[in-house]
Amino acid sequence: MKSEYNTILYTRNEGVTTITLNRSESYNAFTAEMRSELLQALQTASADTACRVIVLTGAGKAFCSGQDLKDIAGVKVDFNDFLKNGYNPIILAMRNMPKPIVGRINGVAAGAGCSLALACDYCVADERASLVEVFVGIGLVLDSGSSYFLPRLVGSNKAFELATMGTKVSASQAVSWGMINKAVPSEELDDAILQVTNYYANAPTKAIGMIKKMLNDSGNKTLEEVLDYEAYYQDIAGNSSDYAEGVNAFLEKRKPVFKGQ
Repeated sequence: MKSEYNTILYTRNEGVTTITLNRSESYNAFTAEMRSELLQALQTASADTACRVIVLTGAGKAFCSGQDLKDIAGVKVDFNDFLKNGYNPIILAMRNMPKPIVGRINGVAAGAGCSLALACDYCVADERASLVEVFVGIGLVLDSGSSYFLPRLVGSNKAFELATMGTKVSASQAVSWGMINKAVPSEELDDAILQVTNYYANAPTKAIGMIKKMLNDSGNKTLEEVLDYEAYYQDIAGNSSDYAEGVNAFLEKRKPVFKGQ
């Protein structure tokens, strides 16, 4: 497993893989190298059978401030290619990840950084953090999945406001609008993350991965298709070792010990 990168930090401990964007001097803004390394780290975590949950966070005062404009200054950017080969594979890797990704939003999440936060499965933020879709401020449109995630989380009218006005959303407001799960004081952030990761590191990972896929796909399916989908995945879950352990634990009146298989 590769653990040495130039722009991120990658660690795993007791089933919890932590990926830290590590360009604090630029508020963890994306360069081509960081995009490449983040994608590689996500692929490594996905293939690692010992990884049960992933924490995505930023070093220093920010989560991620989006694209580093200095990295593309003076260059004529083909944005179609730039997104399809740069950011889109990252977002797809996150949403196709067969394990939960917990966003530790330690500071501002702006632009593509906001998209990155919204693509997580569960987000806990420092109450001083904020999320902001800054694209319109430089004459661009939403990208990296924000036009998909934002209206599904906050509704179309509020999504239009946030996208076209570039409104900064405080962590507490983001909780009330359903953008993230929880906001806590700075000194409680790590404990709050630990509570979530302790749960997922000991949960039935195979079932959770299938639940994630089902929820991802449910928005574009009919009820009949969803019912068929549920039956298909329930059959797989019902043949898992975690299901057998769950039933045995229930009958024996003890806490199940899931292996994620």
